[in-house]
Amino acid sequence: MNLTYEAIDGSGRNVCDMVEAPSVKEAVDSLRQKGLFVTHIARAKAEEMQQKLAAAGGELGKVRFSLRQLVMFTRQMAMLLAAGSGVVPALNALTRQIKDVKQRAVINQIIANLEEGYTLADAMQKYPNIFDASYGAVIAAGEASATLAQMFTKLAGIMGKRKAMRNKVVGSVTYPVLLIMLCVGILNVMLFFVIPRFGDMFDTLAVPLPASTKFMLALSGWLREWWMVPAGLVVAFIVAVVYLVKSKAGRQFLSDVQIQVPMLGRVMSRLIQAEILRILGMLIEAKVGILDALDLARGVTSNRRYHKLSDDIEQAVTSGEGISSAMERSRLIDPSICQAIRTGEESGSLGESISYVADVLDEENAELVDVTTKLLEPIILIGMGVVVGIVAVSLFMPLFDITAAV
Repeated sequence: MNLTYEAIDGSGRNVCDMVEAPSVKEAVDSLRQKGLFVTHIARAKAEEMQQKLAAAGGELGKVRFSLRQLVMFTRQMAMLLAAGSGVVPALNALTRQIKDVKQRAVINQIIANLEEGYTLADAMQKYPNIFDASYGAVIAAGEASATLAQMFTKLAGIMGKRKAMRNKVVGSVTYPVLLIMLCVGILNVMLFFVIPRFGDMFDTLAVPLPASTKFMLALSGWLREWWMVPAGLVVAFIVAVVYLVKSKAGRQFLSDVQIQVPMLGRVMSRLIQAEILRILGMLIEAKVGILDALDLARGVTSNRRYHKLSDDIEQAVTSGEGISSAMERSRLIDPSICQAIRTGEESGSLGESISYVADVLDEENAELVDVTTKLLEPIILIGMGVVVGIVAVSLFMPLFDITAAV
């Protein structure tokens, strides 16, 4: 049976590796004869984890890692491989840190595939929900060039940037979303609780009411009687959003529309550009062919305008033109980016040039996200103030008329 072990050699250095032996005792005896002091030894648990997975009713092909988990996995693999560990011992070490049974089963199955003679890239590509095509291509390039540790390091850096940008976007939109929720909450309180009290007071005073006040009272009364209508619309909206996010057609629609939204469209477009260029630059630096790299980078987004751009670039490269030529003919890419990529083509450092442009875009996008959210905040506050002000004025105008009459 196969056993993974951790030991200390004669020089005091930690050693992690795998040994094959009939039993644990014989394995320990064999390692001691080699001058190793075993601190931990365990049987490979691929079959055991598969049984647990089957009992849980799961399927390996549907297992996912969060972006944070994948970043951590990639960073730890880079660290272990750079320290001289083999691939299988490194994966075995990582499985002990994963608590989720299904996720551990995936890594253990990859280990089993490696023991059967698969390459790491081929083993990983069986799980596209975790390791996408571009991830596998970089790993394959690392295995072919014996630079697997360096490729994991590059992947860790790129994925770390992706995670940082995602956190930046989420953090930036949190405050505007909270403002909108506050505005909706204030309006609900006024329409369901405050305005009806004023309506009773106006009925008691029997004063003539302005049109705006009548409208507010009528709206409040309708909402209190037919509250199930707006509630149903809210539920329908939530269902529609879930459908758009979950369904293939819905995600395609959202992907196509996101770059056409005023103000936010430019932000989303540049975020897509940075992601495509980052993957493209990394693949070209890893010695992946340009056409293959373009095809893999296409998977970053499902936006059809960027897919059309990818088709144009592939056609240009096939006909002997440069990538920058097709980009210049597109209205999606800024001229400065096209010029920087052209410089890389002319100097023979295309991969490095594209990666540099992606880094610059990341910096500019961070600033653009900040500026956009700073513009949204006062717009939301002004809108909230206008709405609340109209409601307040509509309620107090009859009182002002009564005071003036007295």
